Amino acid sequence: MPKDFLQDVRSHYDAIVIGSGLGGLTAANVLAREGRSVLLLEQHYKLGGLATWFKRPGGHIFDISLHGFPQGMVKSCRRYWTSEIADSIVQLHGVRFDNPMFSLTTSFDRKDFTRLLIDRFGIEPAKVEEFFNTARGMNFYDDQSMTTGQLFEKYFPGRGDVVRLLMEPITYANGSTLEDPAITYGIVFSNFMSKGVFTFEGGTDHLVKSMEKEMRRNGVDIRINCDVERILVERGVVRGVELAGKKITADAVISNSNLRSTIFSLTGAEYFDPAFIDEAKAVRLNNSSTQVYMALKEGDEIDRNTGDLLFCSTAPEFRTDLLLSRDITSRTFSFYYPDIRPDGKQRYLIVSSTNAHYDDWNRLSPEEYEASKRDLIETTLESLEQYVPNCRERIAHIEAATPRTFEHYTKHVSGASFGTKFEGLAVSRTLPEQVRGLYHAGSCGIIMSGWLGTMNYGVIVANDVLNYLNTQVPAPTPAVLN
Repeated sequence: MPKDFLQDVRSHYDAIVIGSGLGGLTAANVLAREGRSVLLLEQHYKLGGLATWFKRPGGHIFDISLHGFPQGMVKSCRRYWTSEIADSIVQLHGVRFDNPMFSLTTSFDRKDFTRLLIDRFGIEPAKVEEFFNTARGMNFYDDQSMTTGQLFEKYFPGRGDVVRLLMEPITYANGSTLEDPAITYGIVFSNFMSKGVFTFEGGTDHLVKSMEKEMRRNGVDIRINCDVERILVERGVVRGVELAGKKITADAVISNSNLRSTIFSLTGAEYFDPAFIDEAKAVRLNNSSTQVYMALKEGDEIDRNTGDLLFCSTAPEFRTDLLLSRDITSRTFSFYYPDIRPDGKQRYLIVSSTNAHYDDWNRLSPEEYEASKRDLIETTLESLEQYVPNCRERIAHIEAATPRTFEHYTKHVSGASFGTKFEGLAVSRTLPEQVRGLYHAGSCGIIMSGWLGTMNYGVIVANDVLNYLNTQVPAPTPAVLN
């Protein structure tokens, strides 16, 4: 008989968390630490969402996400997880750019970028200082009318090379474009400029396993292979969830699913005001991506001077549409050296990532789709050849993932890598005003993109839920859910 993943599940919890991305995991842990009963339901057999890993024969372990986040992860992990997790975060020192406009290596922090902008790009020191201070001072409540493109034009008019240096990594980090509000760029950029780029020593597998251990220690009831079918609502109040023929009640529900999925699929438009639904329909999804995973043969090595992150491009200028085009001209290579997984085998891994449109891949026939994946692999190898000579002969394993891959495994609408655009944040935050006890902690816009933003949003939402639960008078379970 098939395994019952809901065996011995309780009939009622203080809170149910749907999905185990970093936002959902952190929200569940914060609530459990405060003594609340928490049920975490994950539709996949592995926790982590897009911040996860997979194994392949030969001992190869691949991280899904690019390995780079701001130094603020150390503080957040220490405060909301464990010192062990925080102490495993280490800095990346070799961030490279190679394109027709310039080629350089940087530590990717404010000090080095200031040096580069003044000495390499010839920008006046006062203008550089003013730009950094402006970006650092941005916050969610600022005027949102200025676009990122207008911000650059104000400080660096006509300097496409400077825009490329400042913008290209952030586009990969959270999907920002020149047309988005400037604060979607400024806040994320300033986070990186604080201390540089960091990663988790031990790999995502060690990170997620450590998080799972901590959640269980705090009492979180974790269930995998449990795909929630609907969120139960009665008279404007959330009552629980339904899945696998079971109804499980809760005083609060946090959805770590895509914002659109939460509203239109899991809950249902009929439970929200028409004006709110109009706002939700207007929320744009962020882009998706393609990735190519490569493992070198055992015993082979990559020169450490190759860098940790490499932003390479053959495009003559930086343009958002070029970064998303099927005709790929720009790639980000993540190089994983053995010290990233010090307890594992001495293996060298490479992950290539490109931003992508979901529709470019979804409209293909099965035959076209497989041919496009083969072409993606081939063109990636062509690009990698100049940085890792004879790479074809040196690679033991290679495979590709597309927006359709990410949609299949994570159920993100259209395989979105960073949830929604900026306007999704307001809709996410006002969700409990529409249905009491219903919250959303998925990636949406500015501070919620990337590992650090998603984790911190999980904390914000968990605190909202705690405030809500602390003001509620226990009510009898509705008969309809018995």
